Amino acid sequence: MPHIALPEGVPGIRSGFAFRPETATPLLDLAEVLLRDDNTLSRGEREIIASYVSKRNECDFCRRSHTAFAAHQTGGGPPIVEAVLDDPSTAPISAKLRALLGIAAKVQESGRAVTDADIAAARDAGATDLEIHDTVLIAAAFCMYNRYVDGLAALTPPEGHESYELGAQRIVADGYRMPR
Repeated sequence: MPHIALPEGVPGIRSGFAFRPETATPLLDLAEVLLRDDNTLSRGEREIIASYVSKRNECDFCRRSHTAFAAHQTGGGPPIVEAVLDDPSTAPISAKLRALLGIAAKVQESGRAVTDADIAAARDAGATDLEIHDTVLIAAAFCMYNRYVDGLAALTPPEGHESYELGAQRIVADGYRMPR
């Protein structure tokens, strides 16, 4: 049960956005830029980072949502995303994504946990400064988004609920920004 009077039946972060719509636009704009705008990291890779950070933060709604979003935007679908969430060190992903996930994990712990060695490893694996920047910002933003959802005790549908699949279809087709 949510801690405040969020709209009934509206799951996850969308309930917070519905409760206070003026905060939704900048938060959704940030997600759109980070996860969907042109980038050398694929949309699927960026969604994997979001899902991975959400898993580490134990935010079930965001993990389930972004796992579905990533699965729709990666060549390997759900098995690749689940392999990353289980253990990025053994998942069939690029060395670059593996190094970026290492940075994301450090940011999730504390921004100060990221070391020069982490950055060097990402660069050695082919990551650009933009990719490193965006990974750090995705991880930091998802720490905020995860805490927003869980701090309000927003409705979290169970694993496999159709809302995650429907949300993935909507995000892939239309993006994060609210219709104007």
